[in-house]
Amino acid sequence: MKLDLNVSNMSLESDAARPEQGPVEYRMAGLIFYCFVFGIGVIVNFTALWVFALTTKKMNSVTIYMINVAVVDLTFILLLPFRMVYHHQDYWPFGDIFCRVSSALTIFYPCMALWLFALISADRYMAIVQPKHGKELRNVPKAVVASVGVWLMTLGSTVPLLFSEKDPDRISNYTTCIKMQDIIYMRHDNPVNFVRLIFFFLLPICIMIGCYIVIVDNLVHGRTSKLKPKVKQKSIRIIITLIIQMLVCFVPFHVCLVIRLLGKGEDGGFSTWAVFTTFLMNLSTVLDIILYYIVSKQFQDRVISVILYRNYLRSVRRKSRHTHTGSVRSMSNVTSAMI
Repeated sequence: MKLDLNVSNMSLESDAARPEQGPVEYRMAGLIFYCFVFGIGVIVNFTALWVFALTTKKMNSVTIYMINVAVVDLTFILLLPFRMVYHHQDYWPFGDIFCRVSSALTIFYPCMALWLFALISADRYMAIVQPKHGKELRNVPKAVVASVGVWLMTLGSTVPLLFSEKDPDRISNYTTCIKMQDIIYMRHDNPVNFVRLIFFFLLPICIMIGCYIVIVDNLVHGRTSKLKPKVKQKSIRIIITLIIQMLVCFVPFHVCLVIRLLGKGEDGGFSTWAVFTTFLMNLSTVLDIILYYIVSKQFQDRVISVILYRNYLRSVRRKSRHTHTGSVRSMSNVTSAMI
């Protein structure tokens, strides 16, 4: 009897020491959601990387930024299987290192993505508002330098998270890894955290908003008459896509982060809002397909060729070209009508 009491007391102590991971329903929802993001995200971003890096004949500044967006997305997505195992087993079997890497990437990804969006916004500003001077700044070497600078700057701000000494997951011997829920362990570095938020959240958003205000003002007042209509339409679509993605995926995540960093009364336990905003942030890796589709005609062609078997139709057209010229023309008309 005494032995049973001791065992039950030990289990109660271990449950009390273990950070709350939330109801089973949330874990199952997280597993399903991350499976969806992983499956779609890997296909979309590998396709984008292949199109932009290997099949694009003429590189430009936007192409460089799109390559970086795809690389950042894939870096974040390829760690999702570890999170999926955790949601399935309710146990983190990968140890301290992968837990810290997952935590650092959760902060790194939105910082990097927002700065890349800011660079794309600045590129659109130069293309529409300053087309003459923009040619000097919107070239591949300068886009590469800007991208490398953002990578170094973001890595430099997130690498210290890998060496944090205060971490509630140590209580459970790293059998848990719930970082966004137990964000309380970062509060002792709140001055650094808020500098990071200003520099990697507010500043890129301000750059984006500033660029969009000037672009819209120039479009409304007709100061962009020399631009081709296609360039205007493409830029407007990019702007709308980035605004929606920023508002849906990144703003709620950072607002929740600020609230939890300032929440003196919270114990860092499970939070539905924290889980939901983290889901939204992960969704950005899938929504980037809209940006890829708008930016690249080649990406559009790749998607269309998969859907309509365009390569197959081309091969049929080539074979029939030598025999029936008239039928070739009709086939070409049908194909173009389908596309």
